[in-house]
Amino acid sequence: MRSSRLALPLFVGAVVASSLVFAENWPQWRGPLFNGSTTETGLPTTWSTTEGVAWVTPMPGPSAATPAVWGDRVFVSSVDAQSKGLVGICISVKDGKVLWQKQVGKDRPALVGGNNMACPSPIADGQRVFFYYGTGDLAAFDCDGNPLWSRTLDKDLGEFIVKYGYSSSPLLYKGKLYVVLLQNSSPGKYRASNRTGPLSSYLIALDPATGKDLWRHVRRSEATDESLEAYITPVPYEGQGRSQVVVVGGDCLTGHNPDDGEEVWRWSYNRQHGNMQRLVPSAVPGDGLIYFAEPRGKPLHAIRPDGTGALTDAHVAWTFKGTTTDAATPLYYKGRVYLLDGDRRVMHCLDAKTGEVKWQGQLGQGPVLRGSPTGADGRVYCINEAGQVIVLAAGDELKVVARIPMGEGPCRSSMAVAAGRLFIRTAKNLYCIGGKRQ
Repeated sequence: MRSSRLALPLFVGAVVASSLVFAENWPQWRGPLFNGSTTETGLPTTWSTTEGVAWVTPMPGPSAATPAVWGDRVFVSSVDAQSKGLVGICISVKDGKVLWQKQVGKDRPALVGGNNMACPSPIADGQRVFFYYGTGDLAAFDCDGNPLWSRTLDKDLGEFIVKYGYSSSPLLYKGKLYVVLLQNSSPGKYRASNRTGPLSSYLIALDPATGKDLWRHVRRSEATDESLEAYITPVPYEGQGRSQVVVVGGDCLTGHNPDDGEEVWRWSYNRQHGNMQRLVPSAVPGDGLIYFAEPRGKPLHAIRPDGTGALTDAHVAWTFKGTTTDAATPLYYKGRVYLLDGDRRVMHCLDAKTGEVKWQGQLGQGPVLRGSPTGADGRVYCINEAGQVIVLAAGDELKVVARIPMGEGPCRSSMAVAAGRLFIRTAKNLYCIGGKRQ
């Protein structure tokens, strides 16, 4: 597949001039900047399920995975409700036509709860697309759907012991595919198992060309029980003359050497190791800091990742102790951190450098929000479980620009932005918003 658009270089910090001229791709879960934002402009502010829609493509089943967009193609992970297969789908950006669909594995129930295994988001790089699932099934295809390689990680590591279903998306960064597994140490915690504990958690780097392990780093933790588990995605950070892969969960935030996975630094947030329980939101890079929220709506911290070994509280730039987040990953956009408490339907806007509260406000009294907010074209886009999109103005005052009822819940996927369009995944369809209807 060829594209006239340039991918944004893989860095966090300044935006290069080329990205201001060419449209960006949305290559992986939190977009080209790994923080939920993009420099895309010309996006719609309001639409309906019929007006302003370029196309609608039916999905074979529900999924919380966010689409990946590269050039003229959209890649979507899904469950096939009829076959119970875990499928990867390639769709034309131009007209919504399904170009190909491949089965990668078979769905199975989460250890607890009703989540399916199609929660991790795909990754595209213009030559390949990677589909990953909660079963550990991981497969690479070229952009025409030809298989390149596949493997099932839980055959190597054993069934993933993550209570509500393993949901971590991979990270493609500097020629390596990173996969994280933060799991319970007890193999029989939720399901009978013949495995011998305690189990380890890992940060793993794979060769994107072959799928083979480049290295496997055991990520130690003194956390207990469910606090060992996390649903996060690793993120890159570049600053102070070094690159890092940042992982949060298991009572700590850690920075790792991308070359070998070795831990460079660690900051502990639950030093008494009480059972705070699982962590869902990922860390977010921006403004020379790493932002992350403790589990279950506890404080959000801004950490300076410029040390080595055990970081002290001197590396904490600021802490926000108000209403934070249980599920949604924060958005960093234009010098602000947007913090969504999806259960209380409350958004906070914080100054990214100081933590000053610019505003806070109620988004409505409807269903909860599970997707993470997306920042683009001077706006913040959110979607609740019932499929209502809430469009906010990005800035220092709360302003609701539009509310658009899409329906077709449960909607748990975050919104992707590319090619001047919004891509919205409901339980039934993928909508392309903006541009001309084909």
